[in-house]
Amino acid sequence: MGPQPDRAERPVVVTPGPTARSNGSELPGLAARKAAARLLAAVIEAKTALDGLTDNEHGHPQFRTLDPRDRSLVRAILASALRHRVSIESLIESRLDRPLPARAGMLSHILHVAAAQILFLDVPDSAAVNLAVAHAGEDPRTRRFAGLVNAVLRELARRKERSLPKVLATTLDAPAWLLERLSQAYGADKAAAIVAMHRAEASLDFTVKSDPPGWAERLGGRVLPTGSVRVARIAGAITELPGYGDGEWWVQDAASALPTRLLGNVAGRRVADLCAAPGGKTAQLAAAGASVTAIDSSKNRLKRLAANLDRLKLDAEIVHADLAAWTPETPFDAVLLDAPCSSTGTIRRHPDVAWTKSPEDIEKLAAVQRRLLEAAVKLVRPGGLLVFSNCSLDPAEGETLVANFLADHAEVERAPVAPDEIAGIDGLLDANGDLRTTPAGWPAEDPREAGLDGFFAARLRRKG
Repeated sequence: MGPQPDRAERPVVVTPGPTARSNGSELPGLAARKAAARLLAAVIEAKTALDGLTDNEHGHPQFRTLDPRDRSLVRAILASALRHRVSIESLIESRLDRPLPARAGMLSHILHVAAAQILFLDVPDSAAVNLAVAHAGEDPRTRRFAGLVNAVLRELARRKERSLPKVLATTLDAPAWLLERLSQAYGADKAAAIVAMHRAEASLDFTVKSDPPGWAERLGGRVLPTGSVRVARIAGAITELPGYGDGEWWVQDAASALPTRLLGNVAGRRVADLCAAPGGKTAQLAAAGASVTAIDSSKNRLKRLAANLDRLKLDAEIVHADLAAWTPETPFDAVLLDAPCSSTGTIRRHPDVAWTKSPEDIEKLAAVQRRLLEAAVKLVRPGGLLVFSNCSLDPAEGETLVANFLADHAEVERAPVAPDEIAGIDGLLDANGDLRTTPAGWPAEDPREAGLDGFFAARLRRKG
């Protein structure tokens, strides 16, 4: 096994680097690369969510031992490695005369971590190569492949100016199952456009209590057609931005901010926000003057919701309960159910989702959503509204689920959303008057300025 040399170039000289300094200390930067490979293995092999692995307080022990700068580097490496996983795999495979051994998982992860740095990050190629070789040489599972790692990565670095644009133009960075489902739902061209947007880091969107133009100027962003404020790049911590301490805004994707608004004018009305934590939609309802009851089954997530409301100086009744077993004293005027889902609409923000979820997960979650919808409709008074939403791109968790629910419930009808109800929503509605957004929506020259999270929302009415 070995690299395929370019006939126009001299053969690669294999010179594995040292695994440690002469005094026995580890090479600078090696701990971060080892952590990145270990976490990549956890995502790809164990299907573990990246947010949990890289949590500063409760994340993977190998990650928590790193200093803040190395933690940021690990996050950047993993984001690039996951966003471009198929492209990276293609470039690595093209430099091998036969595939890596079936059980060489860690070898693959070491190569992907180094390739992500060489191809997409501002890391010297020599550092990425040398640290990968050191890592391979230190691990008993990969030691005999240290020369291969050196040869493949040096050739990758040498030819990247020509090979990277070519592979990006011809490769779709998504697992086969996801691409197949997106193509079935949206057609091949739109599926390709959605997947292409997953390569670009998403902007930050803010919901502001008032004065969107003023806050767009203060935050260095622009006002979107629907009223959210979008900032393409943030320098420093979000907590240091103007208005954070005063509770003037909260981070919320522009698509995520729309389902609540489908309830119309909620001032003075009793509204239940189900599966409410971490509370962005609860905050919207409270800021709009509703009497809000926020229900969630997780005590820890409700603590976060309470803290967010406290910062925003907003009030809501908070209820810890299992929705299926909870009954209010009186039905609500309106109910919002933003249901747990596969989160395939948030892959731009969470690139691990594409590699940790499966078609089986979607089917299981769709069944959970159906049960929650069955419970939610019982909480609405006759004549009241129910908005069902989630951040999935898959119709099984959206359009198909709602169609089947309506077919089984004569007491519920669709209340179609009109294009003129919310500024900027025209083009985001389907033929049934349901909301459907995708990362391919709202195109812009700068990918960070474009798109929205993938969201589905249907407005229903319980017949009087």
